[in-house]
Amino acid sequence: MEDGKFVVYSFIACILFLGVNGESPYRFFTLKVTHGDIYPLGVKQKGILINGQFPGPTIDAVTNDNLIIHVYNYLNVPFLISWNGVQQRRNSWQDGVLGTNCPIRPGKNFTYVLQVKDQIGTFFYFPSLLFHKAAGGYGSIRIWSRPKIPVPFPTPAGDFTVLAGDWYKRNHYVLRRYLESGHSLPFPDGLVINGRGWNGYTFTVDQGRTYRFRVSNVGISTSINFRIQSHKLKLIEVEGSHTLQNTYHSFDIHLGQSYSFLVTADQAPQDYYVVASSRFTPRVLTTTAILHYSNSRKGVSGPIPWAPTFQIASSLMQARSIRWNLTASGPRPNPQGSYHYGMITPSRTIMLANSAPYINGKQRYAVNGVSYVPPDTPLKLADYFKIPGVFNLGSIPTRPPSGNNAYLQTSVMAADFREYVEIVFQNWENTVQSWHIDGYSFFVVGMDGGQWTPDSRRSYNLRDAVSRCTTQVYPRSWTAIYMALDNVGMWNIRSENWARQYLGQQFYLRVYSPANSWRDEYPIPKHALLCGRTRGRRTRPL
Repeated sequence: MEDGKFVVYSFIACILFLGVNGESPYRFFTLKVTHGDIYPLGVKQKGILINGQFPGPTIDAVTNDNLIIHVYNYLNVPFLISWNGVQQRRNSWQDGVLGTNCPIRPGKNFTYVLQVKDQIGTFFYFPSLLFHKAAGGYGSIRIWSRPKIPVPFPTPAGDFTVLAGDWYKRNHYVLRRYLESGHSLPFPDGLVINGRGWNGYTFTVDQGRTYRFRVSNVGISTSINFRIQSHKLKLIEVEGSHTLQNTYHSFDIHLGQSYSFLVTADQAPQDYYVVASSRFTPRVLTTTAILHYSNSRKGVSGPIPWAPTFQIASSLMQARSIRWNLTASGPRPNPQGSYHYGMITPSRTIMLANSAPYINGKQRYAVNGVSYVPPDTPLKLADYFKIPGVFNLGSIPTRPPSGNNAYLQTSVMAADFREYVEIVFQNWENTVQSWHIDGYSFFVVGMDGGQWTPDSRRSYNLRDAVSRCTTQVYPRSWTAIYMALDNVGMWNIRSENWARQYLGQQFYLRVYSPANSWRDEYPIPKHALLCGRTRGRRTRPL
């Protein structure tokens, strides 16, 4: 988009959303994407900065706010940014992944126009293209409840963001070349908390007061365990759902997941370790930040608190302990449990099995034997313009094949608007899998070891399973979810392990409504970027 047209298109976008969404407030953000020197593990690297920062600035919004986000790409390569957990109701046009959006070309800009409709909670944004996520470019998203909607805990004295994850000293384009040459990623070099290594970040608290810690795993390959020395973690929110307020000494956070904890500064006035360590890895990586009491005159001391490493059973039990708070309000002034998901019979079962095949002599990753290949034109645009040959519905089966053969394909699964489906993630590998579904929140009704069978439904939690957008699947195990397909669009289902995603462990779910109505889906944005086979076409009249 030329800069001279930028203001005009932003105005058009605002008028469109005013007509559709009434008087919901507007918030305007500008994100300038640049390269810059960063030193997360003490080694100079070429990182991706947002407004000169790593991590990028926090995006704050209130339920139902309309967000106008101007993204300027000052890199020398195309760029896309996506919004992990923001559901984009009726609006997959703004999802920011390659199946829905054309990249922002170098030196150009694009305006995302989206609404955080009926959402609260903790999420994050990240660069979705060219393995940029390994270079930074991510930041937190906090969606606050509207002032008159009660939350099930007293207002904390402060609100802290913790963006933690694994990190590589090699630059992202070097890692990308590893993958493109058919090799697996090496083991990470370390972990970071808010872009910094050992004791590089400080959270200051007042003794006796309680604080909210919003923790997201923004890494690309490793589950982590989070804990604070001598302090307890009271879980209050998981990716937009208030939870029963269980207390933990440490907590496992898998790739792409976000949690909120209340932490009370109830210890002697000194400094304490805030710890992130890797889980299920052959070598344990650890990093720390500092919890600093404002009246402290003593630095951190003592051993770093212990946490599990390889143990799967404890992590599974912890995951099962996460329950929805049925008496709390969600984004609206009614109990979260008023939607009785467990009383609805799914219309069909979709089983998704991950695998790590070699195809044409190179390492790939697949879902149901299909390793995803990006097309030359975003799927959403090809669907809108009815361009043949970009994708075929049914190009990925809804159950794993019986053999071990795998193949390359631009895989798209068909689904109907308002279907209610059961999805089973089956993992026969020895690694923990982490799955994310764009555009939706789903109920994690069950997980266990071994092969899923219809008898596995007997163990489902059909009363207070948590609703979230990212779930783990333990080694040689399964996880089952229920999901109402109430959001029309083209939606990415992917591994949050970014090497697996990059090499094919993803596909798109096309949720279709024949009504062609604004009630079901917003029209294509007038200012939508066009590329591939859509170049030279017109989006729509004013």
